[in-house]
Amino acid sequence: MSDLLRAPAEIKYAEELDWLESIDDAPKPFSWRLSPKMVRLFVLGSERADGLDREIPQKWFGDRSFVERSIVTLASDRGLLLIGDPGTGKSWLAELLSAAISRNSTQVVQGTAGTTEDHIKYSWNVSMVIAKGQSRESMIPSPIMTAMETGTIGRFEELTRSTSDVQDALISILSEKYISVPELDGGDGGENIVFAKPGFSIIATANSRDRGVNDLSSALKRRFNFVRIPVVTNKKSEAEIVRFRTEELLRRHRIELDVPPTLLDVLLQSFADLRASAAAAGSDEEKLESALSTAEQIGVLEDAILHGNFFGERALTARTLASSLVGSLARREPEDLAILNKYLHGVVEPRSKEDGGSWPEFLEGGRDAIATLS
Repeated sequence: MSDLLRAPAEIKYAEELDWLESIDDAPKPFSWRLSPKMVRLFVLGSERADGLDREIPQKWFGDRSFVERSIVTLASDRGLLLIGDPGTGKSWLAELLSAAISRNSTQVVQGTAGTTEDHIKYSWNVSMVIAKGQSRESMIPSPIMTAMETGTIGRFEELTRSTSDVQDALISILSEKYISVPELDGGDGGENIVFAKPGFSIIATANSRDRGVNDLSSALKRRFNFVRIPVVTNKKSEAEIVRFRTEELLRRHRIELDVPPTLLDVLLQSFADLRASAAAAGSDEEKLESALSTAEQIGVLEDAILHGNFFGERALTARTLASSLVGSLARREPEDLAILNKYLHGVVEPRSKEDGGSWPEFLEGGRDAIATLS
């Protein structure tokens, strides 16, 4: 779907999902479109041992056990809570799982301080209520209610950013598996109650850095299985993620440009250095405000590629990469600029003298970017 800015996973991989569904003869829980093994294969990609007639590319890069535990949870009557630092791929995993299981990943509630019970239950079409009164036709179901009625997966992003009232309402949904609509006349058919159909579940995400914003109650925690997604620290795995996302970016913008492996190594090493520095820091003032996640690494590379394509030599250079890194990570002035400047002088400068390669140009580009922002 080239006319969409960002197609959801079920549209982006529709042909692949259709094919997997056509060859899937394993038992499927409830209303699932794919069996658990096929869901795992869709997310993690195929291997030669799977004996398929075509290759299924890997879409989420992480420990196999995290995906398997997530799938098993969704086949039970418990909710799934993916928790981890920013940029660890929680939302992307939730989207892929929803697409594979329900062929619909768009039933999403975004948790914020302004999220209310209406966002996870229902609201009303005011004009229809005025004209015809309150009825099922004038009711606007939330994405969660729609998931309940269709026996599919609902998603709740940034759960800990929502207030305790909203979290309490979610406890009722997860426990009772129905939503009462007291404004409607119940009658004999129970029209004032919306029951969840088999296959309904909720995938929630939570940012581990938001601890203390709106802590989850013990009652809500009991209704979720927790899967903690760690920050990717393995350089090979991180390189695969960055390369996968970068190729998607290039296809979307129709840019024909190669990312030199040496520059990818420079980017990976820079983030590894900065993470090590943050781990050794004695206080928050000595750390960059950035989480230095893989997602932010992809953002730096994306910025550098687009800048080079539009305003440079239609090529990725170490200078542009350094400029993008400084511009993306320097969020507090002068604190972050001072940290980055210390990194350039204390780590990059000695390395550029010893190793050469792209490092001298990277050093020069970083210094120029800091001078411009200072």
